[in-house]
Amino acid sequence: MPKQRTTIELPRGTLDLTYQTNSHNGNAAYQLNDLLGFAQRINPKRAFLFVSKVLGRHIPVAPSTMRTAFTDLAALIPSHLPEPILVIGMAETAVGLSAGVHQALQTRYPNALLLNSTRHAQHSADAASNDSACLLTTFSEDHSHASQHLIYQSADQATQAQLLASKTLIMVDDEASTGNTCVNVVTALRHAGLSQLAQVHLTTLVDWSLNQQQETTDTADTISSRLPDIDFYRHHLLSGAWTWTDAPNPEPITMPAVDTTEAGSQPLGDTGNWGRFPTLDSTKGFDRYLAHFQTVFTRFREQISPSQPQWPARILVLGSNEFVWLPFLLAEWLESQTQAAVKFGALTRSPIALGGAIGTMLSFRDHYGLGMTNFVYNVEPKAWDLIVLCVETAADSVDEMWQDLDNVLIVGGKI
Repeated sequence: MPKQRTTIELPRGTLDLTYQTNSHNGNAAYQLNDLLGFAQRINPKRAFLFVSKVLGRHIPVAPSTMRTAFTDLAALIPSHLPEPILVIGMAETAVGLSAGVHQALQTRYPNALLLNSTRHAQHSADAASNDSACLLTTFSEDHSHASQHLIYQSADQATQAQLLASKTLIMVDDEASTGNTCVNVVTALRHAGLSQLAQVHLTTLVDWSLNQQQETTDTADTISSRLPDIDFYRHHLLSGAWTWTDAPNPEPITMPAVDTTEAGSQPLGDTGNWGRFPTLDSTKGFDRYLAHFQTVFTRFREQISPSQPQWPARILVLGSNEFVWLPFLLAEWLESQTQAAVKFGALTRSPIALGGAIGTMLSFRDHYGLGMTNFVYNVEPKAWDLIVLCVETAADSVDEMWQDLDNVLIVGGKI
């Protein structure tokens, strides 16, 4: 495909993009405008942000649109890969994407494991505690607003043995901008005992980590050269390269304090294992979660609007931080089982400035008890008949801003 160029002007500088689309399975290629908008981070490490239009994060998206992106991306991954296979997703943005890709891959690789990184500690900070043994490794995402990631192992011996024997790693992220995170992940996993890794497949919606000067695909890959004794492959819906030029005398910015891997004071409910620990089936807890939602919704409807139709016309389902997979499945169920117009988005700890792809921003205290600010973007509460806010902590842990809205149903994690 011929390369295209575009320039994005942001308050702190100019982003120049060179890119090409990637047709897949005979389908029309995704265009840049199909996949991305652009915004400005509140982050001195990197000023710009690629904002996905198909991920269901900062821009609410129809669940069916998300599902199509999941399956289209998974379809690019080859068959007959060496097994065991590990699919790993990057917190917090790509934990839902990785689960969707993993689920699509299971038609070809039914024994593939899913494992997501996390910034939410699942183990005791006490080094003497036996709980600390479940932490497999850590790595850094150097440019991020929250750079440290945790990766956990399995308490099940057979699952742990399969994890350590992995021969193919499918690393899923929304975008790759330099490739450094991929190298950091693979290096950390090899040091943690995954010594049999033979192939790494960097699988992203958009891959910007290609060298700006690369004109052909057979040019030496800078990521591959940093992963000795591993065959490296890329799969993406769109690829290219970026250059950033700072504006003259940009105003200094202060990033909110969001870089922590603490657990927080609020206990997590029992929502099952959807990927923070190695799993073959990320959907195992969904039937219980759906029944829990239906109970909570029935109670909510009886209190608020018993005379109205059962399902409102416009429903927004919001996941929260890393807890997005079961909420996405709920949104998908609502889209398929009701006549409502349903979209999906998520709360986040990511600080983003207004402008560009970010039309509105709400800020509020986090529900984990971490004492940090959380955000939701491009959500105007009055525009929705019902907002279903899904959290993995107790419902009353959520900021009063949400609790005081009549059209918000909070679905807590205690099932």
